[in-house]
Amino acid sequence: MKIEFWSDIVCPYCGLMDHRLHRALDRFAYGDQVQVIHRSFQLHPDLPRSGVTQRKLIEMAGAPTSTVNQVLRPIERAAKAEGLTPYHAVERTLGPTDLAHELLAYAAEQGRGNEVWTAMFRAHFGQARRLWTADEVLDFAAEVGLDRAEAAEALRSRRYRARVAADQREAQRLGARGAPFLVFDGRVAVPGAIGADDLLKVITKVWNESHPTPQPLPLVTGVGTDGVCTPDGCA
Repeated sequence: MKIEFWSDIVCPYCGLMDHRLHRALDRFAYGDQVQVIHRSFQLHPDLPRSGVTQRKLIEMAGAPTSTVNQVLRPIERAAKAEGLTPYHAVERTLGPTDLAHELLAYAAEQGRGNEVWTAMFRAHFGQARRLWTADEVLDFAAEVGLDRAEAAEALRSRRYRARVAADQREAQRLGARGAPFLVFDGRVAVPGAIGADDLLKVITKVWNESHPTPQPLPLVTGVGTDGVCTPDGCA
């Protein structure tokens, strides 16, 4: 089974859903047979490299200041209740995540995509880390054990830029208007964050539909047979 997970590293619902997906798969009987593929969806590509505070971004977007207490603080409380702490959805800086996503694509090519995505979520939301400039992204790369020189070459050449852009186009083609956006076996999509229990229900439903339990064949009755042999003998 394949789960494609579109997200942005600065999306607080995405970081929470990454945590919930781990929890759901830990509880799923066939979790070791599920392939999770992280894909990129940039929410604020036009922000300055120097970054802006979350409160400033709310102001720039023309959203009410009540967004902090009505949306972001509840996300922080949910994260804490689910063992994901600290989780800074308010007191942080946001910036363009193109270089971060290109590093994540490089990590995926090294076979470490999932763990590095989770580590980057924890760096940003757990430590309020800035990950907008090449130096910031490369410092993070070295901390998680990626080859800094190779990562630097990947960012300098921009060889993953097309892949990151293609991820976003595919999400939009599938109907995504934002992140998180999860697709299960290419057949069912969940646009937005849901709880771990509901996530497990979706995973189980999609798994059961593609892995039906074998059923006994109907038996022909009303005709004579010569008999049957079983481990207990013939009759």
